[in-house]
Amino acid sequence: MLDVSPSIRCANSPDIAPPAGHYSHVCVAGGQIYISGQLPVTGQGVALTNATFTEQAKQTLHNLDGCLSTAGVGRCDLVQVRIYVTDMRQWPVFNRIYAEWIGSHRPARAVAGVSELHYGVAVEVEAVALDKQR
Repeated sequence: MLDVSPSIRCANSPDIAPPAGHYSHVCVAGGQIYISGQLPVTGQGVALTNATFTEQAKQTLHNLDGCLSTAGVGRCDLVQVRIYVTDMRQWPVFNRIYAEWIGSHRPARAVAGVSELHYGVAVEVEAVALDKQR
């Protein structure tokens, strides 16, 4: 983790594509882990714009796993998850994939239908987790 101030540490996951903009995948502050919005982008930086919604959702959650791992925590440490989809009709598909991915844990969650996401993808997920190392 890169210390940007005495109370904030930021890092990028080596398991996913590097940030394409001026941000970090993960920042830790005040006992919380803040995970930037994850898109369906492969580790090689390829946006899955033309992939099925299911493939996009699974890649996005895979990227979220990479961020959790970088912060030294797991899915069970998630406190809140925010999901953005460009077609709310896909929500039941995402909810099924998400439920399989997260298991019995049920963090707070928000879902928002949005008109557009970067690269023209269909889903983005950001999250907050508890920093167990504090």
